[in-house]
Amino acid sequence: MTSTLDRRVSLRPAPGASPARGPAPAAGVRARVAAGPASARRAVTGPVPAAGPARPGRTTPLPSGVASLQLSTKAAALVLRTARVSGPVFRDDTAAQTGLSISTVNRQVSALLKAGLIRERADLTPPGAVGRPRVPFEINTGDFLTVGIHIGYRTTSITTHDLQHRVVGAINIPTPQAATPEQVVAAIGASARRFADRWVGKRLLWGGVAIGGRVGAKGTVDHPRLGWQSVPVGELVAQALGLPVSVASHVEAMAAAELVVNPAESSQNFLYFYAREMAGIAFSVDGTVHTPAAGPPTIGHFPTGETRLLDPDKTGRLEDAVGDSGVLRAAAAAGLDVDSLEALRREARTGNSIAHDILAERAEVLGRTVALISDIFNPDHVILGGQAFTDYPEALPVVSKALRATSVINNRDVRVARSAITVQQKAAGAVALDAVYADPLDALSHTS
Repeated sequence: MTSTLDRRVSLRPAPGASPARGPAPAAGVRARVAAGPASARRAVTGPVPAAGPARPGRTTPLPSGVASLQLSTKAAALVLRTARVSGPVFRDDTAAQTGLSISTVNRQVSALLKAGLIRERADLTPPGAVGRPRVPFEINTGDFLTVGIHIGYRTTSITTHDLQHRVVGAINIPTPQAATPEQVVAAIGASARRFADRWVGKRLLWGGVAIGGRVGAKGTVDHPRLGWQSVPVGELVAQALGLPVSVASHVEAMAAAELVVNPAESSQNFLYFYAREMAGIAFSVDGTVHTPAAGPPTIGHFPTGETRLLDPDKTGRLEDAVGDSGVLRAAAAAGLDVDSLEALRREARTGNSIAHDILAERAEVLGRTVALISDIFNPDHVILGGQAFTDYPEALPVVSKALRATSVINNRDVRVARSAITVQQKAAGAVALDAVYADPLDALSHTS
């Protein structure tokens, strides 16, 4: 196991982050802006209008479906990925990195330049160089945006991303309450459209939704925790945004975000373990996130073993013990007057031993669970994501100790997710960019 978990990690809450709270009515949704232009830094209030097509006169439905969540081997995708990861880059270097012929690279570069997805950097041409092939190119981060939505049990995040997968702007809103799931999704889509409209002069390419539960054909969602069944999330969000939309299970999307951040490790497999309000896992092999037809693996019922402070109702189930709501129930049962995980962490950091012990026991239970599941899959790497790991780094050594004590593998490589406190935003961005990264020229044909 690497030393990542044994060192204290300096993590601060994201600007504008708020404690978890229960769903609020769709009308009067309040959103706090974490980043973006000056006009997007104001609090936004007001009723959520009914969603409708953002492109008047359009007669054909916009595409919506399941994200592929894999590193594409299409020529245009390989060239675009090289521009994103290594740019500014020369054409001959691109050929060497991708394994494509120089003639194929030249054709793809010309097509991507014409589409505007990449741009040349004539200012970086070596002195004395002759011809276009000696002009390096890079991905165009200035003209295009995608819109990502992460629908959580309590909080929904809405983000805009450039082609580099960087967050350009972000807001958090309470996941709305409404009479039907369709109304909830329509309200979220309308909020996303209003937020995206603030980037005047940018071309919006695609939308992406990351959500718990099972994602079916055309982006329908079954979400037992929210009580949803066959909800046409992709279609409704596409209608509200006026964009094609991809949908993915949120833990699988988080694993895909790790591939986007570091595609060089695609030849190795990894297990992604997520914990916050819900717990889940995803598995990636050879640059592809495994997406079972029956839906993502369910681990919320996983047995926790004996607990002292957690799970005061003695359910013995993982999510009841380590989920945010469960941790707050444990704090209340222990006599602590806290109404959020942020308040509990603050108590722990100011010397409240009971608060610290609750968070430490959460880390211990998670460490044991990670060890047992990792021993089943035996991946090259294990990546820990979600605020249960990242928001109280003081407990990471406890995770490490419990994992080593439980696992039969002594030197397992375990890392904390690169996305850290922005994991939900990065997951939504990975889904929003999935179609563009998979087949960039085809993706543009749907948004012209």
